[in-house]
Amino acid sequence: MPDSNQALIIFIKNPEPGKVKTRLAASVGDAKALEIYLKLLDHTRSVAQRIDANRLLFYSSYVDMQDAWPDADFEKFVQASGDLGARMTAAFEQAFAERQQKVVIIGSDCRELTAGIVDQAFAELDRHEFVVGPALDGGYYLLGMRAFHPEVFQDVTWSSEDTLDQTLKKMIRPGQSVFMLPELSDVDYLEDWERVLKKMS
Repeated sequence: MPDSNQALIIFIKNPEPGKVKTRLAASVGDAKALEIYLKLLDHTRSVAQRIDANRLLFYSSYVDMQDAWPDADFEKFVQASGDLGARMTAAFEQAFAERQQKVVIIGSDCRELTAGIVDQAFAELDRHEFVVGPALDGGYYLLGMRAFHPEVFQDVTWSSEDTLDQTLKKMIRPGQSVFMLPELSDVDYLEDWERVLKKMS
């Protein structure tokens, strides 16, 4: 049985040509971008399955009960409507409503993410209000909290070089501390994927 006091939220996009990795597709085409995204999904699933937590999988468009994400390992939902902030707010609110004491969210864009980093995120929430995994592009690949703080998702410019800084400003308050995980790279452009391949070789 998973640790019933903590939840791992995973946000993914339904893998459809022309709808995933659009910035990458501008360089390599829709078919290749989909192929790369499927590899990222495989990696994310492998990482998530090694985490001792309730795993809440949120799809972008519809729940796929026939895909490679086992129903026994993942509770499946559709992301709420609105921008990324609204969707993450709803997911965190749902997790905390289920009496989770620590909640961490990841996406499916970070090939460098490891189960060890996710485990560390949960562990640091014993000592800190927030934990953040900064991405090289100015965003973040992981965010965790031990109480529901919807304000960290409000008035943020998403997918920008300011996303992380704007988020951290919402977190830094008296009595609240933030633990920063290692900086990793999300895969958004061809050079990001080439960097990943070079590290893996």
